[in-house]
Amino acid sequence: MERSLRFGAPVVVIVVLAILLARDRLPAATPASSLDAAYATLASARFVDLTHTFSPEIPHWKGFPKETARTLYWYDKKPGTLGSGFYAQLFCHVGQWGTHVDPPAHFARGGRTVDQIGLKEMLMPLVVIDVHDKVARNPDYTLSMDDVRAWESRHGPVPAHAFVAMRTDWAKRWPSDVAMANKDAKGVSHYPGWSLPVLRYLYETRRITASGHETTDTDPGVAASHDDYSLESYIMHRDHYQIEMLTNLDKVPEAGGLAVVTFPKPLAGSGFPARVFAIVP
Repeated sequence: MERSLRFGAPVVVIVVLAILLARDRLPAATPASSLDAAYATLASARFVDLTHTFSPEIPHWKGFPKETARTLYWYDKKPGTLGSGFYAQLFCHVGQWGTHVDPPAHFARGGRTVDQIGLKEMLMPLVVIDVHDKVARNPDYTLSMDDVRAWESRHGPVPAHAFVAMRTDWAKRWPSDVAMANKDAKGVSHYPGWSLPVLRYLYETRRITASGHETTDTDPGVAASHDDYSLESYIMHRDHYQIEMLTNLDKVPEAGGLAVVTFPKPLAGSGFPARVFAIVP
């Protein structure tokens, strides 16, 4: 799902320039023509899928059952199906399955559900904070303010309304549930996570829209092993959503891209598999 880029400026800048050029060349440029120019620019960029393919055997949170999938209709007559002539399946899985969205209601009673997340919350500047080298040395690593300050020293302030992803390369352990959980002899998981100072800074000071990570939890593995989900709860109680179990963050730049986060619209949904991709230079 990738296309080569023919020029190297950041995507957001390119879109703005394209719209301005269109307006300069067309004296009475309409909103439609400006969007046409923006689309032409985006279509020449590189698209990177940040979503795992899901199936019944993928890694998942310890308290959830596995997905089941059944063929209801098949092209030809087949035992155990309801009929023939076309292909249709029945899927049964928890909302938090595979790469998925956690809406505020996942932890916050009375919070917004999946169907209430606004469309403008699905297209965002992409920020990738890369700590994969530190995680390779310490699987219990938690994102620090030093990491955020280092990113801002290179790229400027984290933009408002951004989608901030924590790159750990933990997704390279997929699809092994054992490798993702990384448990010690006592059954305690060791995988990276966020920290409260970072989340507070990003959501309260920089006013980002959402965040995401490659692991099964916002909270580091040691905390999650003791059922401490305080960091995930913090995000939900601030009326924001998050994306868990991202992939391919090693294939996108730290800055200059766009994140597109999409998912179905189940009524009062507590979560659902998501399709997330990046548009990058």
